[in-house]
This record gives sequence, C-alpha cells and structure tokens, in this order.
Amino acid sequence: MGAITLAMLAEVAARTTETRSVLIGHLPSGRVVDAEQRLTVGCEAHHTARAYGNAGGFRRKYGLLHLQKILFVKMDTRFLESFVTVVDNGSIAEAARRLNLTPAAVAQRIRTLESEIGAPLISRSGRTVRSTEAGAAILGRARDILGQVRDLKSMASSDVPSGELRLGAIANAISGILPGVLALLTKKYPQLDVYMLRCTSAEAYRGVLDGDLDAAIIIQPPFAIPKSCDWRVFREEPLIVLAPASMGNREPHELLANEPFIRYDRNNWTGRLVDQYLRRVGIRPRERFELAGLEAVATLVDRGLGVSLVPDWAPPWPEGLSLAKLPVPDSSCTRRIGLIWTRASVRVRLIQTFLQEAEAARVSRPTTTIKRKRGKHRQPR
Repeated sequence: MGAITLAMLAEVAARTTETRSVLIGHLPSGRVVDAEQRLTVGCEAHHTARAYGNAGGFRRKYGLLHLQKILFVKMDTRFLESFVTVVDNGSIAEAARRLNLTPAAVAQRIRTLESEIGAPLISRSGRTVRSTEAGAAILGRARDILGQVRDLKSMASSDVPSGELRLGAIANAISGILPGVLALLTKKYPQLDVYMLRCTSAEAYRGVLDGDLDAAIIIQPPFAIPKSCDWRVFREEPLIVLAPASMGNREPHELLANEPFIRYDRNNWTGRLVDQYLRRVGIRPRERFELAGLEAVATLVDRGLGVSLVPDWAPPWPEGLSLAKLPVPDSSCTRRIGLIWTRASVRVRLIQTFLQEAEAARVSRPTTTIKRKRGKHRQPR
C-alpha cells in the first residue's frame, strides 16, 4: 500500500465540511494507516469512504488498492493541547492555569478526548496526573499534530509574524535578558505567542536539536556548534571573584587560594568554565560547598561562608547583599550568552523577529555602571 501524503489529505479536506481534527485510517485488519509513521494532518467529518464521492477513483488515483474505508474521528486540536499540557505539568490545575481555563473545563476536554479515542488517557495518583499506557502511546503523535498546526498558522501569516515560538532559557536570562525583549514583542506583535521553558543550557541545547524548542538562550557550549544551527551572542560576562565586602582590598587570586571556596556546580557549563580557569592559573581552592544557583552562591558569600568565582551576570542580583566584585587578572575568560536555533526551522521568521526585538531592547536598555574596583557591591535600582 502506498503512503498517505499531504496531497491526499488536502483532497479529503476539500470534500468534507469541517476542518480541524485528526485523520485516523483503518485497514480491514484494523491496522492503523500510517503516513511514514507520522499521520499528523487530517480533516474532521463523520463519513465513511463515500465522503470522497468516487471512493474507487480516489483509491485508484493514489494506488491504494487495499484501502476499503477511512474513518474520521471528530477531534478538536484544543483537546489534544489540553491532554499534552496536563501530562507535561502532571496536574489538571496547573494545565488549566497555563491554558487560561478552569480545571473543570480541562477535565471535560480530557473526558471528551478519551471518549473519542475509546480509552482512558490519564490516571490520577493523589494530586499527580500521569498518562496511561494508551495516553503514552499517542502522546508523541499528539505533539507532532500540535506542532504542525502551529507551523501551518505561522506559514499562513505572510504579513505579520504570528503563531507560537517555543523558547528555552536559562534562569539568568529569564530574569535579566528576556523581560525587555518580551515587553517589546507583546506590544508590537500581540498575535505572537511565546512559550517559555526554564532549563539548563544542556537541556535547552538538546531541546533545539531534537525539535522540541524553536530556539534557546543558553551559555555558549564548550564544544563546536553544529553547522545545522545558528548562534547569536547576546551578552559577554567576565569572570569575577565574589567576596564579602570586608575582603574587598585583597587580591582576587590570593582569595581563591586561601579562603574557603564556594564552587558553582561543575555539571553546569558555567561551572566547567570556572573549573577551566582555576586549572589554567594553577589554583586549587579549599572547597566548602558546591551548588547550582548563582543567587544562592552570592547569598552564602554575603554570609561570610567563603568566596566564589562566578560570571558577572546581568541584573537583577539578590537585594541587600554586601559584596566585593573583583575582576580576575585574565579578562579574556568570559561567559557568553546567546541564542541558538536550527537553520531549517519553519519558524525562522519568528526567530528573526525575536532577534530584532532583542537588539532593540539592548540598545534601549539603560546602562548600569558597575565600578570595577574593590569595595561594596550595591544592588542597581
């Protein structure tokens, strides 16, 4: 049997009266018809093969000699979106919040979808919601369907950028870089929806390569970026020694060598950069703690528990801290934060729009001067 193509589905769509759902085909054996394992575009109707008019002609045209009937299941893509969101968040209440619906409305959508599929899709264990075996089986296909629907909307909007941009970002970017960009985007392009996921650089990088994210603001990887991806630097952050304000008159390398050291997590790309610097200058610090949050590191330093080596990240910093920020002698060792995306992305137009507004936000952002001298660090206001 030949593969079902988008041209075939388009012909089906032209012969039916409704158009927002999932096409599910069956052979006499009950085996699901699969178009290259991704039957993700379809039409909504309640007809058998007679809905095509000349069903025999349709079969002959596409060489589907064994296809006897195709069943159309009435299924709103919003129901699939609710199902995927519930599974991703493990909670109907949280899914309702993200979808701007009531929990009762989300639960009703799930029940309707389960009725159409003919199997339970989620199970509850206390306050946690998980997919059932049937739900897990259709989850990947449901994501593909929703992704293609978003792509269709984006491609159809020729004049004004619209659709959904799935963006991953590290924590510092969400608080320091993104607010200004998002403010410009929402004002200028209200029809553009940005779905934002907080994650580590490694997680976001993998999400872009796997197609789960359209783009991501990450730390520049400690390896070569593949040619299939593009990269734009947003910010360069030199390494600084972070110490209590009372130690502001001491040399940075002397502090690293003699004071208890609060290390940034080496599983993180920033932590690896810090470790590379220490090895390069031959300093073996007396480690006291190792943790993954820059704000937490700054707080422990403020409490006098040690010193640290961190990038001079974008404000805001934790308020009320009395810190000395001492530049390291080698200013070439910097953390670069930028945007990564795949060149072949169908949402490259939306990504370019995001880049334009990111540049506009950078130009219009008020400059915050941090004096590069030993002394008390004051939180910019």
